[in-house]
Amino acid sequence: MTIEAYQAASKSGPANLQRNRNVMRAIVQRVTRANVKVDDEIVGKIDSGLVVLLGIAHNDTNEDADYLAQKISQLRIFDDFEGRMNRSVREANGGLLVVSQFTLFGDVRRGLRPSWSDAAPPEVAEPLYEYFVNTCRRLVSPVETGSFRKMMQVELINDGPVTIMLDSRKLF
Repeated sequence: MTIEAYQAASKSGPANLQRNRNVMRAIVQRVTRANVKVDDEIVGKIDSGLVVLLGIAHNDTNEDADYLAQKISQLRIFDDFEGRMNRSVREANGGLLVVSQFTLFGDVRRGLRPSWSDAAPPEVAEPLYEYFVNTCRRLVSPVETGSFRKMMQVELINDGPVTIMLDSRKLF
């Protein structure tokens, strides 16, 4: 959020600021390989591609998921033949490993213990997560996933490192 947008939202009240913060978020990492385990078993694995940590807010919609899926599939963060970041994951024949991550909405502005109040409840987040994954599968292949509402261990080799923060309303 720009300073101007923040100031405008502050003047119109805290509810407007709260609404602006509640947007679908993604942390995208370029990797040479990655996997996710549940109970010491690999449930998702990719070679070169992108790990997408996806956080869903309680007021997110399919349009938010569509926007991020399109944006992520077209991000030009893979090297071309001249060594410049000029190719998308699709053009680089990479895959996606999508992991749900409600902790992207951890709010520690008041103390040291995170509040998760901005994260969507599981009954809202899971269908939207599945929608996002299915949308990605129409755009990129392969797409692997973690397990929703499970304790997971994500292992990755960050390539670059290249890490991008995205949100569905273009606040950062």
